[in-house]
Amino acid sequence: MEERRFRRTLERGLGLLEEESAGLTSGARFPGDVAFKLYDTYGFPLDLTEDALRGRGIHVDTDAFKTAMERQKADARAAWQGSGEAATDAVWFALREREGATEFLGYDTESAEGVVRALVRDGVEVDELKAGEQGLLVVNQTPFYGESGGQVGDSGRLAGEGGIVAEILNTQKKLGDLFVHDVRVKDGALRVGAAVALSVDHARRSAVRANHSATHLLHEALRRVLGDHVAQKGSLVAPDRLRFDFSHPKPLSQAELVQVEDIANAYVLRNEPVDTRLMAVDEAIESGARALFGEKYGDEVRVVSMGTDPGNGAPYSVELCGGTHVSRTGDIGIVSIVSEGAVASGVRRLEALTATTARHHLNAANAALQSAAASLKTVPSDLDARITALVEERRKLERDLADARKRLAMGGAGGEEPLRTVGDVKLMAKQVSGIELKDLKSLVDEGKKRLGSGVVAIVGVTDDGKAGLVVGVTADLVARFDAQKLVRAGVEALGGKGGGGRPDMAQGGGPDAAKADAALAAIESALAG
Repeated sequence: MEERRFRRTLERGLGLLEEESAGLTSGARFPGDVAFKLYDTYGFPLDLTEDALRGRGIHVDTDAFKTAMERQKADARAAWQGSGEAATDAVWFALREREGATEFLGYDTESAEGVVRALVRDGVEVDELKAGEQGLLVVNQTPFYGESGGQVGDSGRLAGEGGIVAEILNTQKKLGDLFVHDVRVKDGALRVGAAVALSVDHARRSAVRANHSATHLLHEALRRVLGDHVAQKGSLVAPDRLRFDFSHPKPLSQAELVQVEDIANAYVLRNEPVDTRLMAVDEAIESGARALFGEKYGDEVRVVSMGTDPGNGAPYSVELCGGTHVSRTGDIGIVSIVSEGAVASGVRRLEALTATTARHHLNAANAALQSAAASLKTVPSDLDARITALVEERRKLERDLADARKRLAMGGAGGEEPLRTVGDVKLMAKQVSGIELKDLKSLVDEGKKRLGSGVVAIVGVTDDGKAGLVVGVTADLVARFDAQKLVRAGVEALGGKGGGGRPDMAQGGGPDAAKADAALAAIESALAG
């Protein structure tokens, strides 16, 4: 599918290239701004355009190409600078240069002491944050994980001398290794230089760890069920759920989803250790660790492996990952896939729950199932058959009701026969309500059968005051009367426009159902000539 899409893009680009170079002869220069458009819009690298033209002796104006490229970069920089983030980013650049990187201790501990290096409020460095104030905190070392790699940042508590108590709401990473804590002071005054005790919310961190490790298990399970083309395209690892985007061209079947979930849970139940090692990036990739395409890695990376493949004894899942993980796969508890769908062309998304959240979700689903079964006076195992029977019964009742309404409508209103003669032609003209507009054609067909020879015009009135109109002409009269012309006369009276179909059957409608009688009169006049 990717190849087909690229070929279509290539064909459009080649068409533009041919069009723009049609009048050029050997020795001419191809416009650089057009070459840039081919690159920017159609993905043509400059050398591809040059190769395509070289055989004709045409050269590309590379100076103009570079000018267009620089102009685009300048526009992008201007848009970024106008976003309101530039001033704040300047603060972090200055802090990173002055204070250096934050030492992250969170792989080994959830609590640690640190020294306040900087406080930022409203984009400006300040000396202190008082009780009730909220700002951003930088310490020399922290156990709090900064949001990155799809994993959300940690939250927790801060305490210090003098009765300082603060809540850490979130943690982010700036410039790759500067950990910034979103802090709200509850008691005391938090000052630069203060020694503080930092404690991560253990329950929240544990839930995040379970979801992150489950993401790795699901990633490998997807590869084994769907194929080696599966690659991570994005993820979210939160305390209450996980979301995993991956490359695959079509929806997963229910059987495939069950198989993926079964494989992941099999490794959860084995309760094997989750191993984390620091390795050189080249060594890690050579050992089989999966890296994210386009992700930047340092010289040394963390390699997370979990599970053992019973077939060959090799690790089941091995990935480069800087996130936090469970100690053993059994700590995940359970993996429950709750949804699967598309997010982009060739990209699918899984959402899943683990541990207590999954158990609560499954309990709630079971309670809903029990309640639905009780309401339908059956047991959960027979619920599907019961619902299918009820749906079919409802469809039959709807069909019977529609047929009854049609028979009632065709029986005349108030006993008055809606049949008259216009010249030598019989006309059945009537207004009906309580009938679906899509059923008007079948009423007209019924009317034509009753007449044998003649014209049938039926206006259907809806509850919201609109009207639909269908006109039918029997086969023997089609040479004299056109149903399309007759319906247009009626539609105009209803305040509508147009209307069309065939000479023997046409339809239209209008916004003013109060003009239904006028529409029928207009059709009668058109019939009279």
